[in-house]
Amino acid sequence: MSNAICVESLSKFFKMRKSLPGIAGMLKSLFVRDVSVLEAVCNLSFLIRKGEKVAFIGPNGAGKSTTIKMLSGILHPTSGSINVLGLIPWKDRYHLGFKIGTVFGHRTQLWYHLPAVDSFDLLAKIYELDGSFYRKQLKELSEVFEIGSFLYQPVRKLSLGQRMRCEIVASLLHQPEILFLDEPTIGLDVSAKLKIREYLSLLSKKYGMTLFLTSHDTADIEQICDRVIVLDKGRILKDCSVKELKKSYIKKKIVTITTEDKTFGLSLPGVKIVKQSDYSFVSEIDLGTMPIDQLIRETIKVTSLKDVTIEDPSMDEIIQDLYAKIC
Repeated sequence: MSNAICVESLSKFFKMRKSLPGIAGMLKSLFVRDVSVLEAVCNLSFLIRKGEKVAFIGPNGAGKSTTIKMLSGILHPTSGSINVLGLIPWKDRYHLGFKIGTVFGHRTQLWYHLPAVDSFDLLAKIYELDGSFYRKQLKELSEVFEIGSFLYQPVRKLSLGQRMRCEIVASLLHQPEILFLDEPTIGLDVSAKLKIREYLSLLSKKYGMTLFLTSHDTADIEQICDRVIVLDKGRILKDCSVKELKKSYIKKKIVTITTEDKTFGLSLPGVKIVKQSDYSFVSEIDLGTMPIDQLIRETIKVTSLKDVTIEDPSMDEIIQDLYAKIC
């Protein structure tokens, strides 16, 4: 399997001019410039193979969006090298545009005062799509993302969730080899999010499409991606599979125990009762303090067991724990 993205020693610095307060400060700024350097991305190196589904995550200001903009050719790097599908993004942006799709949750590619279908028609011309292929793609995508009912409404009249669905459809019309997604499910309801995740996973399997995703929605990461790259202050802190990330940061387990007795008492170190009802209780177990087998042995001493269910914490809790350690 060949590489879709190859990044080596990538850095991006921004020069920022400081403005002093007041009229005196403004006059002084005319003659004396106080410039600071912001390191948005610093010495990143990673490879992404074709067909991989990669989450690129980190706290706000970690450098995620800046990296995507360099990978898609919007920004020039300060130093380092990028190769995307055999092209250098900022030098071959025109040719790269036919091979990639981008979705920025806070930035639209649709004409605000026109219906979404007019923007789609224009994009079909820009991407030089065959008429029959375009109509087939639009029909399929419209059904999957359920946008048919508002295709002919001006974009300005759409809700945020409706607009985001149209944004993703616009990015998929030309069937790109790589799809860059920056907060793609922002503002969407639960059912719409599920449809988008399912279809993105299908695209990757059916066409071998590479997905590069940034999101604060941990369900996006868990349900779409196989690999996660954790970024902080422009540097990579961790690069591993989603399964490995969960395994590394799971320090607790959620244990549900069903018993023969309607009520019983149990107080053990490292065991936090989350929910208790007749014949059962749900507990959060600190594995460093209380092994699960010991919890079961202690429970058997006071009651008879009917069933035991052991679950991992949610992905949301794992990411929160990870970010807490970063900060």
